[in-house]
Amino acid sequence: MKSKILNFGVVLLLAIALFSCVDNKGKQSVEINTPEEVKKAEEKTADIADQDFIDGMTGKIWHNYLEIKIALTNADADQVQDASQSMVASFSEERAELKAIAQQLSETSELEKQRELFASFTEKAGPMFENALSGGTIYKKFCPMAFNNEGAYWYADIEEINN
Repeated sequence: MKSKILNFGVVLLLAIALFSCVDNKGKQSVEINTPEEVKKAEEKTADIADQDFIDGMTGKIWHNYLEIKIALTNADADQVQDASQSMVASFSEERAELKAIAQQLSETSELEKQRELFASFTEKAGPMFENALSGGTIYKKFCPMAFNNEGAYWYADIEEINN
């Protein structure tokens, strides 16, 4: 009886080992999305960054905010306009003031004006980000040299500061 149990155990272990080593390449697939499909999926995605928010609108706006911040860091006025246009589409009616600033950002190609609008947006959107955060961490940063040493705040998804 002991040998039957032992033999059964060995056979079971061999079966497990064989099935775990089976080549699953036939079950793998690659999905290629067009830019339009990616944009459509982004609109349905509530929280895109490592931060979680209590509503999908704030998650989308946060994602666009980070895109704008990076574009400004790279002095890419066209990308600021593109990300701002996406942001405008994410706002609900109760955030008309923020939507108006985002609209202005999307309409200007002047980098310094974009930076001023972004600082204004940050000041007004900060409480929305902070109050809607349900998971993760956002970081409020200060640059004392911005705007001829007047300084300005911005929010980031990482602790390190990248210029």
